[in-house]
Amino acid sequence: MSKQERATRTRNALIRSAAGLFEQHGYVQTGLTAISSGAEVSRGALTFHFENKAAVARAVEQSAVHVLRRAARRATLWQGNAVQAMADMSHGFAYLLTEDVVVRAGFRLNCDWAQGEIDLRREWQGCVQSRVTRAAADGALRPDAELEDLVNTVTSATLGMEILGRRDREWLSRRTVTGFWQQMLFAACTEQARAATDPKGGDEVLEQIAEIHRRFAPYIASPESAPDQ
Repeated sequence: MSKQERATRTRNALIRSAAGLFEQHGYVQTGLTAISSGAEVSRGALTFHFENKAAVARAVEQSAVHVLRRAARRATLWQGNAVQAMADMSHGFAYLLTEDVVVRAGFRLNCDWAQGEIDLRREWQGCVQSRVTRAAADGALRPDAELEDLVNTVTSATLGMEILGRRDREWLSRRTVTGFWQQMLFAACTEQARAATDPKGGDEVLEQIAEIHRRFAPYIASPESAPDQ
């Protein structure tokens, strides 16, 4: 193994160790010694890669947002139906929160760390906004549907699942997300859009998002080097 490969593995291990500790204990209660111990490296190895705890936290947030962007892009590219893309994206969001400690830690850091440069919740809201706008342009929404209200409803409901899911993972289950979209389809979408949308999410898209999670995990330290999806 080359020196560069060893350095990348060490950086990855530090980010994952930090993510687990940030998620469990929060930013303030997590120390650099615990992060290095969790990665099974020395404190000196940690400071070689990150000058301080804030730098580690920024790396966790950057990794989280990169995974979310890839998953959202995959859901959109796969589906021609904008409403189905929204449903798939929501299921993918819940899956990543369930399976990926870095994504979960990124959202917790957004809550209890004031120095973060990335707002994952605003990032998610932007994803929802773009899909709702596309659904409206495609004529998939009912004439009386208010776009801003719809964006706010989807955003607040899914982010609420993220918060509630910290204590009870059932809030992030496929059943819960499906139930939400069953209600949204009748509340906001045309009959044609309802008929063309599976609120359970598309199996193929969810499998691809799961694959993104599996393949991307080794590359969290250097997102630009990750394989294209």
